[in-house]
Amino acid sequence: MVVVGAGIAGSCTALALRRQGASVTLVEAHDVGHMRAASGGEHRLLRSSHGTDELYTRWSRHARAGWLELGALVGERLFLPCGVLVLASTADCAWEDASAATLARLGVPHVIVPAEDIPVRFPTVHPGGLKYAIWETESGAIYSQRCVIRTVEQFRREGGRFVRAKVTTDEHERPLLDGQPIRAGLVVMACGAWMPMLFRRTLGRLLKNYRQDLIFLATPDADERWLSSEHPGFIDHHLGAYGVAADAGLGFKVGLNLREQPIDVDNEDRMPDPTVIARMRRYVAFRYPALAPMPVLEMRVCQITCTPDTHFLIDAHPDHADVLFVCGDSGHLAKHGPMLGEYAARVALGEQETDPRFRYGDRSGVSLADRPQ
Repeated sequence: MVVVGAGIAGSCTALALRRQGASVTLVEAHDVGHMRAASGGEHRLLRSSHGTDELYTRWSRHARAGWLELGALVGERLFLPCGVLVLASTADCAWEDASAATLARLGVPHVIVPAEDIPVRFPTVHPGGLKYAIWETESGAIYSQRCVIRTVEQFRREGGRFVRAKVTTDEHERPLLDGQPIRAGLVVMACGAWMPMLFRRTLGRLLKNYRQDLIFLATPDADERWLSSEHPGFIDHHLGAYGVAADAGLGFKVGLNLREQPIDVDNEDRMPDPTVIARMRRYVAFRYPALAPMPVLEMRVCQITCTPDTHFLIDAHPDHADVLFVCGDSGHLAKHGPMLGEYAARVALGEQETDPRFRYGDRSGVSLADRPQ
């Protein structure tokens, strides 16, 4: 088998296939962990709140164990156990209510923190407009770039073959390597943001790439409350914000889940948008007022590759049964990496059919009961 793309999806799928005994070649056009990949940044949140959706809640827990196991295997910390604070707005907290119920039903450790207690437990957080918070005590963040690199290294240690090469497609959307059809029983295409360009006819309208700007703020001197050892990551869905506390020399990370501006992943300069930076600063001034005067230390521009309904795409090409799509991160694939890899491997090996939510097709008419991922 051949897996194309060595990001989170491709590397985890390749390792899972290899562990099932398959002969696997992993092909990547760039350096493993390169900064143009969606998984090329320092860290990504891992949380279990997914509204009423038990599948993703279970997946995140399974994936957390997978990242911990890989970290123990390679002797490096891949998971940051800082916890995650999910902030529930007084204006609309139906998704958070459903998440709390699902966590309780599945036995996922969490604490419901009433709004009046938030400043006591988390004195850096301004509780304005909040009804309560879900504190996921065992969640946190993965060191995403490090996770990719170590997964590929482990794949090679376990007998997988890695090739640095660029894969293209022909007019019929068959994968080509060095201009020749790839000879393999199955080709898994996990090329992230490059999938809409490789498969313009089938995926050009299904997958959209959006810019995702991030800032890392300095924190007050000698104030350990802003460190990941003391401060959980956070998701503020009603205001579209998320972030990770200062860790490993990085500042306090803040992002807005805007999904407004398309991005050319091959040719566009990775320069943050000043307007978006100003919007992030306004958010920080409201929710984390002590950080309002602090300078921006670093900025990042990455991307999110979205499906219309935010579910992943794990299914065969409609015209080529020997080509399997594994893509559509929609901003929440990285945390699920080990579980997604195991699932995609089972689909690739014919051990199970893909779930209806992951099938190829027109998803534009789908209306989700829960908030987008």
